[in-house]
Amino acid sequence: MRLEWITSLRATRTFTPDDVSQDQMTAVLEAARWAGSARNRQPWRFAVVRDRALLRELSALGAYAGHLAGAPVAVLLAVDATLSTQDAEFDAGRAAQNLMLAAHMLGLGSCPVSFFPAGNAETATRLAGFREPWHVRTGISLGHPAPAAKGTPAIPQGRLPLGDLVIDLP
Repeated sequence: MRLEWITSLRATRTFTPDDVSQDQMTAVLEAARWAGSARNRQPWRFAVVRDRALLRELSALGAYAGHLAGAPVAVLLAVDATLSTQDAEFDAGRAAQNLMLAAHMLGLGSCPVSFFPAGNAETATRLAGFREPWHVRTGISLGHPAPAAKGTPAIPQGRLPLGDLVIDLP
């Protein structure tokens, strides 16, 4: 099993100015498209954003959205609100993870963002050009990772041991 593709995935918030090619975009969107979904509803649509001004506007839509301003491209995930919200949001998360893993396999960096509170999600939906029943609550920045900053990371690294996370039931 090739777990290193998963265990080496990190959120990338700083990018080089190099473009993400159309072939790379097609590959990551194909990976997202093939995510599983409840009843195969595929409750998502994707908006690809390359416009600098629009990326800056989106970067103001939440405390953790700032990295969108420096990304060469972002993908906005719209979810069909007429479906069970919990199922649709969960399935969109599966599509997002597929997209980010595919980006990582292609040497690209990515970082997810949630557009909350609700007013930010409404603005992101409008900026992306979606109409009812589609709602954008999630975006993903994509690009070629900038060199990592030197120094001690501000956020703890690694993961909890598996034994601390798993309960074996009889």
